Amino acid sequence: MNIKKLLIMHEEKILVDIAFEIKHSLALVGESGSGKSLTLKAILGMLPANISLEKKIESSFSLEIGKSVALIPQNPFTALSPLTKIKKQFFVEQSRVKELFQELGLTEELLECFAPELSGGELQRVVIAMALSLKPKLLLLDEPTTALDPKRRELIISLLKSLQKKEAFLILFVTHDMVAAECLCQELCILKEGKIVERGKMQSVVQNPQEEYTKTLLQANFANRNFRE
Repeated sequence: MNIKKLLIMHEEKILVDIAFEIKHSLALVGESGSGKSLTLKAILGMLPANISLEKKIESSFSLEIGKSVALIPQNPFTALSPLTKIKKQFFVEQSRVKELFQELGLTEELLECFAPELSGGELQRVVIAMALSLKPKLLLLDEPTTALDPKRRELIISLLKSLQKKEAFLILFVTHDMVAAECLCQELCILKEGKIVERGKMQSVVQNPQEEYTKTLLQANFANRNFRE
């Protein structure tokens, strides 16, 4: 999928002006306020009414939220109703749900539970199952590993990589966490103040960053590195 132009404006101010291509798995990395969330909202069609958007996207599939495009949010509680059993929050055949639960190491008994009865790690995996249940072509990740401890973060990334290999969806991972981005994605774009300042293959950028901003971002992220693939 090739996003040839994504221009987001508020009145006369340009908030985001970028272009990128998702070939397999792409991390869009930047600090808070760099435009990551606005980019996701633009793709999802969720921008506020007072913000204008110009976009040109070339894709082999239509961007239909809940069908060809799915989102895994930062907080899994936002994707699940606390008053409805887990099994009733899926809108596909139970055989598909059970298949995903098995892939994600979840027991079928959890389908009879309510969200507050699950652990944080279980909730995150249920949300992944929900996102993938309709077999999307594009999976958007909105910092889903931020609130996880290193062990759970490593588990979620490992599961996502395994499922992507099996189900062949594209990944756009929006995050400020370079450690998680490096473990999950093949390519990287560094976002600063609504502009992409550096891009390339993940290992190439990590090992030989060209921009001072990228170097500072990498140093801050890897200073207290807790895990690596």
